[in-house]
Amino acid sequence: MLSVKGLTKQIGEQQILRGIDLEVDAGETLVIIGRSGSGKSVLLKHLIGLMTPTSGQVYIEGKQIVGLKERQLLPLRKTVGMMFQGCALFDAMTVQENIAFPLREAGERDPKIIHDKVAQALEVVDLTGHEQKMPVNLSGGMKKRVALARVVITRPHCVLYDEPTAGLDPVVSDSINHLIRRLQKRFGVTSIVVTHDMKCAAYVADKVAYLHEGAIYFYGAFDELLASDDPLIQDFIEGRSGDSD
Repeated sequence: MLSVKGLTKQIGEQQILRGIDLEVDAGETLVIIGRSGSGKSVLLKHLIGLMTPTSGQVYIEGKQIVGLKERQLLPLRKTVGMMFQGCALFDAMTVQENIAFPLREAGERDPKIIHDKVAQALEVVDLTGHEQKMPVNLSGGMKKRVALARVVITRPHCVLYDEPTAGLDPVVSDSINHLIRRLQKRFGVTSIVVTHDMKCAAYVADKVAYLHEGAIYFYGAFDELLASDDPLIQDFIEGRSGDSD
């Protein structure tokens, strides 16, 4: 589904990504973890063409996307959807209008088709009946669900999640984790999840990539991550700074 080869990114004097190599199979969920500043979100933005690497290649379903113009990226972006950390909802639009936005942008004008697809997307994220609410009247968890419904309404083959449980209480976080798994099972969606939340990683991950200083320090199953005796990995799992008094 997705392949990254030799990806580097430098901004000014700062080397953010240092030769990332990754392959994600169709239908697989890859969780990317790591400390703040390790390059997780920057890597995610490269996967959909929102950032251009200093060097390296990104392939979506075998098609190389680095260097493509915005117009050339549009068809590929229908294949890969992204749920942003802040949800990125339009404040002046209702839930229904927010979710329908990608369809309208793609040229769909039939009111019945739009209504039916919005209804299906709301059913997927358990928000049926909230079509006319405004974002200001939604809880944090509901905003996440609306953002996810907006992603899935175009039936992408792959969904990128940037900190999907950030700022949510444990119960709502658990419901979002279940949604990620449900989408994978129901639609065969490939998922790439950037998170600090180890409970999220434990529940949704087929594979885990641990980024450290812009490079992949560990790649494997979640159980293998837990079993590692590497001090750097154990400090991250246990939430230890590694500093001594």
